[in-house]
Amino acid sequence: MAVKLKDLAQMEDKLVAGHGMCLGCGIPLIFKVILRATEDPIIVSNATGCLEVCTTIFPRTAWNCMWVHSAFENAAATAAGVEAMYKSLKNKGKIPADKKIKFLAVGGDGGTYDIGLQALSGAMERGHDIVYVCYDNNVYANTGGQRSSATPLGASATTSPAGSKSPGKIQKKKDLTKILAAHNIPYVAQASPHRWQDLYNKAKKAFEVEGPAFLNVLCLCPTEWKYDESQGIKLAQLAADTCVWPLYEVENGKYKVNYKPKEKKPVLEWLKSQGRFRHLFKEENAWMLEAIQKDVDKDWNDLNKLAQISGA
Repeated sequence: MAVKLKDLAQMEDKLVAGHGMCLGCGIPLIFKVILRATEDPIIVSNATGCLEVCTTIFPRTAWNCMWVHSAFENAAATAAGVEAMYKSLKNKGKIPADKKIKFLAVGGDGGTYDIGLQALSGAMERGHDIVYVCYDNNVYANTGGQRSSATPLGASATTSPAGSKSPGKIQKKKDLTKILAAHNIPYVAQASPHRWQDLYNKAKKAFEVEGPAFLNVLCLCPTEWKYDESQGIKLAQLAADTCVWPLYEVENGKYKVNYKPKEKKPVLEWLKSQGRFRHLFKEENAWMLEAIQKDVDKDWNDLNKLAQISGA
């Protein structure tokens, strides 16, 4: 049975008031939902990034659960080490056999797609019973707005600035969700805060599977995306309706698309709502708009083919 919003609101809040996230940031909404998806105690390994910096401003913390700060590169390794210790203590009888603890590793796209990819891949390949969540805001938002490998084609960032000599970032965004699916782990999913029930259900599945699970969640960032902070959820919906950010899951290797727009909107609807893509609407950059639409269409078609092969 689907969880109701009023029930969700009454659950224990493991990320409480007192953080310093920007107005309109997607991070608090994402983790208030995810952290409610299990009733078991949670140990969070949090990589350096917006979430870590803004929730632990000395001498305060917004965390209402066990939490450890990891470096940019090793959130997954930290969670894997704690999980291995937990299993060892259980085997020695120092933790009751029926005691359940969940292990959650968290990083932004910079600490996941780039800096922490090696540790993440290793933890997944070794089969640690952990959940890794990437909050993907497409940029190194915590360190100055530099481009990451999650930054979309054509976006202007501080290290891929648009100007007379450049149309912004000239490389495609890395498809990290499919890279994690290629690790043949039990559960991988892509989600968005605008469909909170879908996000909750995917987080619940991730916590319940035996073995590693990975969630990649679109994370709204008004500071770096340059849009009015009141429009974030509408923008997230637009990402799904244009298929820029498809909502899907991979359970034991089988792909399933969770949302198919009744009318697939053109990508320019997503692009024109953000200042980081403003330059693309100049005449000399029209080719870039065509290239972005072509890439999105191909990726969407390929995803649906994978789902058809899986029988979902």
